[in-house]
Amino acid sequence: MVLRLLLLALNFIPSAQVTENKILVKQSPMLVVYNNEVNLSCKYTYNLFSKEFRASLYKGVDSAVEVCVVNGNFSHPLQFHSNTGFSCDGNLDNETVTFCLRNLSVNQTDIYFCKIEVMYPPPYLDEKSNGTIIHVIERHPPETCVLLWPESKPLWAMTVVGGVLALYSVVVTVGLYLYWIKSKKTRLLQSDYMNMTPRRLGPTRRHYQPYAPARDFAAYRS
Repeated sequence: MVLRLLLLALNFIPSAQVTENKILVKQSPMLVVYNNEVNLSCKYTYNLFSKEFRASLYKGVDSAVEVCVVNGNFSHPLQFHSNTGFSCDGNLDNETVTFCLRNLSVNQTDIYFCKIEVMYPPPYLDEKSNGTIIHVIERHPPETCVLLWPESKPLWAMTVVGGVLALYSVVVTVGLYLYWIKSKKTRLLQSDYMNMTPRRLGPTRRHYQPYAPARDFAAYRS
């Protein structure tokens, strides 16, 4: 009976060690990003207190790009950083590590893997999750009144045509006004010229004396 209990104990101890020396990491299978920011949470089953660890996030099917990483232990402030140009931050507790990614672009749509590593004390442990597909949606500018039109081309075409017609109306109006001013000045000058023509004073009709034959003074001399 005692021997059987010892055998059962020996069989139990290795299985407990295997459970203790195994890290399980889980992620959401997919995240859709609309505002270029995302929080990716990775849950793990391991007690990281009083241990030196490394939590990192990788991009790509082959995990070729290290997106964000945090090193240390819970006795010191944790600092998330990126060595590949990503804008990242995060937080970590004894069950979850959350990576906060900002300023994501459409071409960064890919699969992202969380990886947890226990550096010290031995033995070294590491585990990577199945990954999360992050789909980044292109951000469009806010809608304005211009978008209420069926198409934008007729709007600017109508604006251009309206501007041309308005300019043409102004030019024609100014031209007609200048022509009217010039015509008015011409009429005034012609009127003044006619008024300055000299006029004869007194009656214009001539009064002729009645006909009187000329006298012949030689007849009286004889």
